Amino acid sequence: MAPESTALLDRPRQSSPPPPLDWLTLADAFEVACLVRCTPPPATDARRTDVGAYRGGIAEFNREDAAHRMRQLLHRLDVPVEHELATGGLRRRYELHRLSVPREHRPAYATLLEAGWRQGRRELLGGPFPGASTARRVWRPRLAAAAWRAALLAGGRHVRRHSLGIRLADRDLAAVLVRSAALLDVPAVLRPGSGCFLVSVANGPHRVRITESAKLAPAAAC
Repeated sequence: MAPESTALLDRPRQSSPPPPLDWLTLADAFEVACLVRCTPPPATDARRTDVGAYRGGIAEFNREDAAHRMRQLLHRLDVPVEHELATGGLRRRYELHRLSVPREHRPAYATLLEAGWRQGRRELLGGPFPGASTARRVWRPRLAAAAWRAALLAGGRHVRRHSLGIRLADRDLAAVLVRSAALLDVPAVLRPGSGCFLVSVANGPHRVRITESAKLAPAAAC
């Protein structure tokens, strides 16, 4: 056998990319990814460089409803999670909800969220799709609503008389929110802030449309 042929046979084969997530799994995984991207790295991991985009399986929220929503989504995705509650402050008390995925489940969790984010981002930023299927036409607005739901729950709200804004440190998520608003027939403005990005929509019909699209029906606690 020729040396060139031997070299070709010895070359490691590239693994095929994983199959795309089904729409229901995609929507849940994408929303979890957006929730996590709304939060800063946990204080204990702020100086670590190996935690990645998904914080090493840990997310901290200062709102109970954001923590509850993430627990609900992870439950549907069959990802176990532990919930710790801490309180602090003197005159102004606050609560910190720390969610952590058990160590043995973190690789699968990170892979799922990375796939959900990558696929969801592509669906929202890559359109319009000529001849799109009925499923795609139905689910793209749902992904858009999921992104805004996560931002409204876990992002930094910047409420003014004329607008509702969300402060984010994640540039990609800010771009996704602007495109998601457009898919929901709402114009959104993206402005750089001090160490963050501000995505805002005008008060009135535009704000109502965003909040109504992101609203969830009451669900049983998990």
